Amino acid sequence: MSSLVSTPFTLHCSKKVDQLTLLHTFLPKRAGRVSTRPASIRAAIAGNGLFTQTKPEVRRIVPPSSSDGLPRVKVVYVVLEAQYQSSLSAAVRALNADRKDAAFEVVGYLVEELRDEETYKTFCKDLEDANIFIGSLIFVEELALKIKDAVEKERDRMDAVLVFPSMPEVMRLNKLGSFSMSQLGQSKSPFFQLFKRKKQGAGFAESMLKLVRTLPKVLKYLPSDKAQDARLYILSLQFWLGGSPDNLQNFLKMISGSYIPALKNTKIEYSDPVLFLDSGIWHPLAPTMYEDVKEYLNWYGTRKDVGEKLKSNNAPVIGLVLQRSHIVTGDDGHYVAVIMELEARGAKVIPIFAGGLDFSGPTERYLIDPVTGKPFIHAVVSLTGFALVGGPARQDHPRAIEALTKLDVPYIVALPLVFQTTEEWLISTLGLHPIQVALQVALPELDGGMEPIVFSGRDPRTGKSHALHKRVEQLCTRAIRWAELKRKTKMEKKLAITVFSFPPDKGNVGTAAYLNVFSSIYSVLKDLKASGYNVEGLPETPEALIEEVIHDKEAKFSSPNLNVAYKMGVREYQTLTPYANLLEENWGKPPGNLNSDGENLLVYGKQFGNVFIGVQPTFGYEGDPMRLLFSKSASPHHGFAAYYTFVEKIFGADAVLHFGTHGSLEFMPGKQVGMSDVCYPDSLIGNIPNIYYYAANNPSEATVAKRRSYANTISYLTPPAENAGLYKGLKQLAELISSYQSLKDTGRGQQIVNSIVSTARQCNLDKDVNLPEEGEELSADARDLVVGKVYSKIMEIESRLLPCGLHVIGEPPTALEAVATLVNIAALDRPEEGIYALPGILAATAGRSIEDVYRGNDKGILADVELLREITEASRGAILSFVQRATNKKGQVVDVSNKLTSMLGFGISEPWIQYLSQTKFLRADREKLRTLFVFLGECLKLIVADNELASLKLALEGSYVTPGPGGDPIRNPKVLPTGKNIHALDPQSIPTTAAMASAKIVVDRLVERQKIENGGSYPETVALVLWGTDNIKTYGESLAQVLWMIGARPIADTFGRVNRVEAISLEELGRPRIDVVVNCSGVFRDLFINQMNLLDRAVKMVAELDEPEEQNYVRKHALQQAKELGVPLREAATRVFSNASGSYSSNVNLAVENSSWNDEKQLQDMYLSRKSFAFDSDAPGVGMMEKRKVFEMALSTADATFQNLDSSEISLTDVSHYFDSDPTNLVQSLRKDGKKPSSYIADTTTANAQVRSLSETVRLDARTKLLNPKWYEGMMSSGYEGVREIEKRLTNTVGWSATSGQVDNFVYEEANATFIEDEEMRKRLLETNPNSFRKLVQTFLEASGRGYWETSEENLDRLRELYSEVEDKIEGIDR
Repeated sequence: MSSLVSTPFTLHCSKKVDQLTLLHTFLPKRAGRVSTRPASIRAAIAGNGLFTQTKPEVRRIVPPSSSDGLPRVKVVYVVLEAQYQSSLSAAVRALNADRKDAAFEVVGYLVEELRDEETYKTFCKDLEDANIFIGSLIFVEELALKIKDAVEKERDRMDAVLVFPSMPEVMRLNKLGSFSMSQLGQSKSPFFQLFKRKKQGAGFAESMLKLVRTLPKVLKYLPSDKAQDARLYILSLQFWLGGSPDNLQNFLKMISGSYIPALKNTKIEYSDPVLFLDSGIWHPLAPTMYEDVKEYLNWYGTRKDVGEKLKSNNAPVIGLVLQRSHIVTGDDGHYVAVIMELEARGAKVIPIFAGGLDFSGPTERYLIDPVTGKPFIHAVVSLTGFALVGGPARQDHPRAIEALTKLDVPYIVALPLVFQTTEEWLISTLGLHPIQVALQVALPELDGGMEPIVFSGRDPRTGKSHALHKRVEQLCTRAIRWAELKRKTKMEKKLAITVFSFPPDKGNVGTAAYLNVFSSIYSVLKDLKASGYNVEGLPETPEALIEEVIHDKEAKFSSPNLNVAYKMGVREYQTLTPYANLLEENWGKPPGNLNSDGENLLVYGKQFGNVFIGVQPTFGYEGDPMRLLFSKSASPHHGFAAYYTFVEKIFGADAVLHFGTHGSLEFMPGKQVGMSDVCYPDSLIGNIPNIYYYAANNPSEATVAKRRSYANTISYLTPPAENAGLYKGLKQLAELISSYQSLKDTGRGQQIVNSIVSTARQCNLDKDVNLPEEGEELSADARDLVVGKVYSKIMEIESRLLPCGLHVIGEPPTALEAVATLVNIAALDRPEEGIYALPGILAATAGRSIEDVYRGNDKGILADVELLREITEASRGAILSFVQRATNKKGQVVDVSNKLTSMLGFGISEPWIQYLSQTKFLRADREKLRTLFVFLGECLKLIVADNELASLKLALEGSYVTPGPGGDPIRNPKVLPTGKNIHALDPQSIPTTAAMASAKIVVDRLVERQKIENGGSYPETVALVLWGTDNIKTYGESLAQVLWMIGARPIADTFGRVNRVEAISLEELGRPRIDVVVNCSGVFRDLFINQMNLLDRAVKMVAELDEPEEQNYVRKHALQQAKELGVPLREAATRVFSNASGSYSSNVNLAVENSSWNDEKQLQDMYLSRKSFAFDSDAPGVGMMEKRKVFEMALSTADATFQNLDSSEISLTDVSHYFDSDPTNLVQSLRKDGKKPSSYIADTTTANAQVRSLSETVRLDARTKLLNPKWYEGMMSSGYEGVREIEKRLTNTVGWSATSGQVDNFVYEEANATFIEDEEMRKRLLETNPNSFRKLVQTFLEASGRGYWETSEENLDRLRELYSEVEDKIEGIDR
């Protein structure tokens, strides 16, 4: 089977060029060469382009001709999963073999099969002569509606329609004699009230089961037909839930005898349902199901078929959670395989089941000792794939978390294939079906579930589940390894801490977003040592730790390489790494030339007692321009594989801790979700429990790490934010404006304005504000407007939030450091919680709405700019006074709740009231303020809480780590405190109504701005980017922006899930529909494939609308492209693109970071080659298909490019992702007129959403970070890592020059003045991290050599000289 899924490549012969060779025009030459091997890409395409090719014919049973003469009963059924297939088929065959009373014809459909138009037609045809329809667990809205439409047409004619728990739309089809559910959700009866409940989670399932047990007994004695029909419905449900062939046989007899007219006078005998336990313990070898865990354990202790070792108290114990329907229908082969495998590996099992959708009660009842309250088990594995409470319907995550917290063991949720057969999953590059990802991966993650390992497949013929033996081995071994963490002593546990080095360079060892890695590791190791772990030889300081890992003081001079911890011979490597031969196609024979000395593979790092700190190798192809061009990513290289082989099999780690955001393991090629044994992340992580520190604000990539490398992700805080403040000329400008305001009506007004204008020019603000000529005479109003615009610009810079320094694990911010974050939390309205934003409360006292003040400020109206400044200052002051009152003398936050209670209720003594009473805002609404400050008090507690170390220790001790959302703590304070097992959100819940409202504001502003800059014309096409994390943080705002542009809106189903769209009329839209080219990041593709499907359907729907082309640019361009390419309109309307499955990024970032590119055309080729894979909603099962021609044609119509910034922590030059996805120069090269598109950035980081040009945003970014002493001094205080952060910002700025040409010369000029001309600064950088300083110098030379920076020859000579000097120092040559 594995051959079906491996995606081998052959790479064209290329020469790996040393990164410096490409810089030949401006650097001293040093070169080395390596060759790679050549090659091919394979992919499989399924028949109808859907996820499943199975057909209902395998479930069709026609009675034998010998049954002629008997009345014929035709049954059509639709189910979510196939477990009923074999049981129902057996029941029908037995009835037909009897040849008594009736002959039965039956045909069954799986919900998913009804996507196929041909299958749907067959379904409708089957219904035309059906007597009985049965449906169960129909929860996928678009398919539920298809079923409803088809059944509705035949409902009145059919003799019986039975629908068991499904969406209300389908439940309303129920009809049994006089019993009907067409009024579902409206009637007063208890039965209907059940379905009306908003929270159809645990309670719903429990009440339903109780009802099913008791109602028949009650109804039996009611005389009316209606009561008897209701009774038979409930009995039907009992039969169905009982699921065995016997139960189903009696079910068909009962319904046929009662409702088929031809059988009215025949007395058909049937038995009552055989009732199974609603919940209990089941073991395939046990004589019975158990309701009492003690009885089960007694039986276990007397088993003759197992050795004493398994019965002893020392064996690990694993709890299993099973679905009752699989047990009662006899479809339990996959469960049996897991139980047998665990026992064969020496683990005891307690397999529990439940009949409803709530497993929280049974886990508490059967897995926890009622006497001691301690769990009987060391780990729990759910084999249902569903959320613990609520299954595929509504979930109750708080209830699940409460139950799992009591259990306090690792919680693994493994996956049975539901919508695909085994072979379909194996050949799919996507892996799991998107609906299964939403229901059975994303939802269990909200409960804290991890390790979504596919352990069973489905037979296409019988529908039965079967174990996938290699996957079952992997699942069971990993479960036992997690359980061992609960059992081993701290002293004997071995931990491998893995750090990253990206881009590969000694100055970059220990790279992680916002994290001071070595100080954090030091803090963790000190804590572990104090807790009893063996951390022998731990150095005295973080600096000494760096020295030992990197081998020489902070990557200082004369060390050719990192500290080598282990040399692995080729034979040892091949013996211990079963997949080593698969890597040869990309990398040749081992050892290769990466992480190798020519004979051995080298593992870099250092061991301290039972802790190994190792450096994860990089991708390996970042320096090779030829490899970067390939549309699919290469496999890991031998050095990468050797590292993980060492960690698992030679060092013998009990757990690996990946330290910080983020490494390369989870981004290696393989399926998107639902790994097979030939997917590289699965092979590399092997059997080691994986704990991963991940930045709390990056839930999307954390989710990729969870799903693809089985990580238990623990969130860490980003550094506390501060306002950027003003410095140098900007500070001087603020002082001049202050003078102007007090003296503007005297004769000095014009003179001060002249000074303001010339200072603004020196600060390069003339790029952002239209300044008059110097000395030009202006009227008083015109002067006010100029000053207002400059003032607005500098206040924008001053109030911008920036993270200062780097976070250290275990060091939460002090209360004062939390003030800026609280000010920003207070600036957002939270209507759902009844909380009003502070700026809005203050503006109301001046009789203004804050929106109005924001608009005036943006226009540069001086009075509004001043009012907004006063509001901002008052907000900061009020919050500071509150925080000071909530802290002790040492500045620590202690006992906020009590302090709050003492502050509240005394009106004037509330610190914020005391502060505001001295400002113009003393009349602010006290009730609103009080509600807000109670909320801020809660937030303050969360910000300063310290759970990061405690959660790591819980994970290492095999305990449950509480799950929590990732995202922006300002928008969603529930992200705090950090130290949670980070998760994303239910992918079907976005975009929300609030996101649609925010998106409309941004789209309107974007269109308005583009019209002004485009001679009044609307943009015909906008090329934009969708990011995973942005859409999680904003609940789908950028997704909603795409829908607004094309004029479509999402429609949520009864459960609030978005799986449909409808067109907004042109009248309502009030403008033409704008065409889009959507580039989804690889992470967005992995997390939100449902939404890609939704967008593709929306664009194609809009393209097919019969509307004038000048009002529908989507249709206009699709018709042109269809004609030119000779393809159907729907194919020409392909607009949703990303990478090939299992590949990420356009590689432009890797090329820029490693200087491994010749010219901009090469970067554009990378983008086109890697980003031209389209998702097709008409053939979703095929996954990502290359459609480069359509991609190029769509891009060639773009008038504007567009991206979103959604949180203050990450801006354009902080990470390389933004320029990596920017197609501005590429669009210019593709447009027939060669015109450069406008480039815009929407900034929704504050309540005052802005749409700026790209160049404005780059300038704002440079002024608030790279050139801002507050920012760079904050970084320098973090030492070694801080220098790297400064260098990274400059490299990313060059990235923007390369992809968009939107970086002003002054940015490079001033950066050179700050970091190179200043001798003191130069010395500090060189001393602190010489390797990163060398890269900084190299980047300046590269910016000039590539024509992005015009500067004096004197500057360039200084840089060249400096480069040679640093180079010699690093190599240890003293002149």
